[in-house]
Amino acid sequence: MKASNRTQPLYRFGSGPGVTSWPSKLVILGATGSIGAQTVDLVLGDPARLHVEALTTWSRIDDLVAQVLQLEAAGCASSPWIAVGDAEAHRRAREHPLLGRRLLPAGAEGVREAAGLDSVDCVVNGLVGAAGLEPTLVAATRGRRIALANKEALVMGGSLVHAVAMAHEARIIPVDSEHSALAQCLSGRTPEELETLILTASGGPFRTWSADRMAAASRAEVLAHPTWAMGPKITVDSATLMNKGLEVIEAHVLFGVAYEDIDVVVHPGSIVHSLAQFRDGSLMAQLGAPDMRVPLLYAIAGERHEPLGTERIDLARLGELTFEAPDPVRFPCLRLAREAGLAGGVMPIVLNAANEIAVAAFLDDRIGYTNIHETIAATLDRLEQAPVTDLNHALAVDAWARKEAAALIAVGMRRA
Repeated sequence: MKASNRTQPLYRFGSGPGVTSWPSKLVILGATGSIGAQTVDLVLGDPARLHVEALTTWSRIDDLVAQVLQLEAAGCASSPWIAVGDAEAHRRAREHPLLGRRLLPAGAEGVREAAGLDSVDCVVNGLVGAAGLEPTLVAATRGRRIALANKEALVMGGSLVHAVAMAHEARIIPVDSEHSALAQCLSGRTPEELETLILTASGGPFRTWSADRMAAASRAEVLAHPTWAMGPKITVDSATLMNKGLEVIEAHVLFGVAYEDIDVVVHPGSIVHSLAQFRDGSLMAQLGAPDMRVPLLYAIAGERHEPLGTERIDLARLGELTFEAPDPVRFPCLRLAREAGLAGGVMPIVLNAANEIAVAAFLDDRIGYTNIHETIAATLDRLEQAPVTDLNHALAVDAWARKEAAALIAVGMRRA
């Protein structure tokens, strides 16, 4: 690997599978989202070995009630702690006989408390966006195993998470299918063996669309992902390839690889989830059906391949695997993310915050599809690079970038 921006990896190279205690006690942050719901399904499928200590949601009280009822009926939970972010939803939860039994404080405080609970083996962070950073730091401070599906925690606060995880011997295991694939390819290896990381991208719904057609894309068209079933924000990020850009930054933080040694290739079939190339030119890939339960269970189990009833790939029936280069002209978010990562410091925070504001505006039908990358680029131009000093600084930059992006949208980027 080149040494230009290589860093100490957050991922534990060469450690192999850890010793996993059973039953494993879990905290599920963002339980009612896509990742959280699939984690609950995993728990329900293995009630003898998985137990839920706490669940969090922003406002989806009815979904949370259904999950608690299912988990308790299956013997996978017993009066779990509950955290609810939204103030009005928290009031409703307080009055509910099921959720009010062990209700944590409203807002971010309750989520932090859930992430730091005692006697927990693994914290599954399925939160979306910047909200995932503080709970990651809390869990890392407690030395937990963290099944991290919240890439923004590493994009915003990679250096902060790295310092805390190293100091408290927390184990960060990625849940993103691409980074989980890389972790599996690198299990038992050393950083010195590695040459290049290759992240695969499905290409999203617009892989074959012209730039003009993409500019007029509707909300429904953007959300029509060809292979993965995800939440709306992540689905939009997949369409713009910002998701892949954030993953490039995440890969840099996790594996310590220089940005010029992290490639992206479009693989429409979503069967090869990523590849690692070693110094002798050999490639190692991880393949599987597109099912997020696989990387989730791999992380929860401490990097062990446990039994799971997923679809098995029939290679002869599958036939060809195709790959192509991403188009930097039609997908400028990938370039913006790589540039922000290379700049370092506060720039990835600005990138992520502006993207979250722009995506929310698009989903609210306030801006068009191409306004997403325009908003991000304009926000990045409004701040000079500086190192991130601590959590308060990171959160202040995040708040500033959100305000700037919102102002840009308000004055000049409304949907025509």
